Amino acid sequence: MEYNKVVAVTGLPGLYELLSSKSDGAIVRSLDDKTTRFVSSRIHNFSHLESIEIYTVRENVNLVDVLKAMEASAEKLPSDKDNKAVQAYFTKVYPDLDFTRVYASDMKKMIKWFSVLKHNEVEIKLSEPTEEAVVEEEEPTEKAAARPKREKAAPAEEKAPAKKAAAKKEEAPKSKDGPSDNKPSARSGKAAKEEEEKPKKAAPKKSAKKK
Repeated sequence: MEYNKVVAVTGLPGLYELLSSKSDGAIVRSLDDKTTRFVSSRIHNFSHLESIEIYTVRENVNLVDVLKAMEASAEKLPSDKDNKAVQAYFTKVYPDLDFTRVYASDMKKMIKWFSVLKHNEVEIKLSEPTEEAVVEEEEPTEKAAARPKREKAAPAEEKAPAKKAAAKKEEAPKSKDGPSDNKPSARSGKAAKEEEEKPKKAAPKKSAKKK
């Protein structure tokens, strides 16, 4: 059994192995009597031992740190019914505990949990990152390496508008010359108008023949 599958369930004594999760609860197996049951999430809350932290006089520590200190200590586990003996035990095993915020009930619970874990031969350690997480981290670097190949095609796309602009410049003189050939200039139009407005000389009247 792995440590990361061990959970505590509010309202139920002891520790449990999480077998499967469902939308409305979970199926667990008791580490004490090995019975399997469904626990509703509407009534109970689940706490993985991996996620539990303990108050100390410095920064909070993971429960694993305290359990490992208990495992390495030669001190005999006290009875969980004697509050003074329990506090004296943790004063020797883990003196950095913040005893103003870690109550006697919490220390008793840690003693019970430690006994259950050792009885079931559960190795007390945090789980390591899986290989899938490592592969997901490597994928972005491969995509980033492929980006320069796409950027090389950019100059070719920029040349196309330049050719169109050059074509427009060459066509411009043609469109300018065309209308100048078809339309009369302003000067020639004025001269023609003046000629029309000039009074024409009346033809000399023929003298009437005298009878």
